[in-house]
Amino acid sequence: MMMHQTIFSKLMLILSSIRGVFALSVVLLLATDASAIAADNLAGLTGGLPALTSTEYGDGSTSYSLSLQVLALMTALTLLPSLVLGMTSFTRIIIVLSILRQAMGTQQTPPNQVLIAIALFLSLFIMAPTFTTVYEDAADPYLNGDISADIALTNASNTMKGFLVKNTRKDDLNMFADMANETGFEKAEDVPLTILLPAFITSELKTAFQIGFLLFLPFLVIDMVIASVLMSLGMMMLSPMLVSLPFKLLLFVLVDGWAMTVGSLVATYTA
Repeated sequence: MMMHQTIFSKLMLILSSIRGVFALSVVLLLATDASAIAADNLAGLTGGLPALTSTEYGDGSTSYSLSLQVLALMTALTLLPSLVLGMTSFTRIIIVLSILRQAMGTQQTPPNQVLIAIALFLSLFIMAPTFTTVYEDAADPYLNGDISADIALTNASNTMKGFLVKNTRKDDLNMFADMANETGFEKAEDVPLTILLPAFITSELKTAFQIGFLLFLPFLVIDMVIASVLMSLGMMMLSPMLVSLPFKLLLFVLVDGWAMTVGSLVATYTA
C-alpha cells in the first residue's frame, strides 16, 4: 500500500513538472509573438499611416492622400461660417440692415432669416469677381492636376489678400501691424492673414456703424417731428413710434430705399 502511494506521488510530481514546463513554453512563445507584432507595428508607424500620407516631389511640390484631402475639406466646411464672417462683406451688410430695421421701428420685419439671406446673396454678388479669380487660379488647376495643393492654397490666399487689403482702412492695418511688430509690407501678398483678418473685421465694423448712423438720421427726424406734434396736441398717451411708423415706411418706399441701401453697400467695395 505504501509502495503504491509513493509511485502515485512521483507520477503527480512528474506531471506537475511537465505542466510547468509547458506553461513556461507557452508564455515564452506568446512573448516572442507579441514582440514581433509590436516591432511590425512600430515599423508601420514610422513609415506613416497608409491612409494619411504625403509625397514630396523633386520640384518641391507635395501631394496628399485622398484621406488627408477629405480631412482638409471637412475642416474647411467646419470653419466656413467663420470664413464667411471674417473674409467677406457679410459683416458690414448684416449690421447695416439690422440698424436700418431698428431705425424704421418695424420690430422683427423683415425677420432675421430674410436679412441673413439678403446679406448672403449680396456678399456672393460682391465677392463674385474674387471667387472667380480664386477658381481660375487655384481650384481649377489643382483639380486638373496642373499644380500642387501648396501652390493652389498660396494662389487662393494671395487673391483673398488682395481683396482684403483693398477694403481695409490703412489706419487699422497699421495698428495691428504695429502691435505685431511687423511693418514694411511692399505688396498685399506680404501681409500675413494673422494681421490682415482682424484689421479687416475692425474696418468693417467701423464702416458699418458709419453707414448705419447716416441711415438712422432721417428716421430720427421723423420721430422727433411726430413726438413734437403729439405733445403740442396734448396726445400724451399716444405712442410717437406707433404714429411715425407709417410715415417712415412711406418715406422709405417713395425714395426707393431698398435699392438705394443695397446700391450704396455694393458701391462701398472694391473688387
